[in-house]
Amino acid sequence: MTALRDWTHLVTDIPERGLSERRQATDEERVELARELDIPACEALSVAYEIKGLGKGRYRLSGTLDAGITQACVVTLEPVPARLSEPFSVELAPAGDLEDEPSVAGDRVVSSIPDIEPIEDGRIDVGTIVFGVLSSALPPYPRKDGAAFDWVDPKIEAGAEATNPFAALAKLKPGS
Repeated sequence: MTALRDWTHLVTDIPERGLSERRQATDEERVELARELDIPACEALSVAYEIKGLGKGRYRLSGTLDAGITQACVVTLEPVPARLSEPFSVELAPAGDLEDEPSVAGDRVVSSIPDIEPIEDGRIDVGTIVFGVLSSALPPYPRKDGAAFDWVDPKIEAGAEATNPFAALAKLKPGS
């Protein structure tokens, strides 16, 4: 992910009371986001968030992402615009604190560490988290209003035999 690479905060720059920010993606960032997400366009992206200390070098990043995007219809490939508003909350901890010895439970490897994002080199990478929230919020099968998939295989004969999947087998039965 390279689109929001500059959306970072040094933990040393976060005040004790926390940090509140509002960011908007630039034109260049939105073009790069669309390319990385493999969608026709990202018309708008703004994020309001705060970072609060939890103690012991841990933080919570929470906020709301608002975006205007365009995807391709899965039926017609025509543009399908969408507005997204997605709340998020992520716990962060120094990467060294997340190193864990996996244990084996039956035939599965299990980690005792919950889902926590790493803080690497004293930086909170808000851009990577926002990218993940945006990519998971995209509608999986965008469909233009009224678009219908009505293709019929031309090999299928119309009539009663087309409705009975065993018609061909009945012809093979002795005495038919």
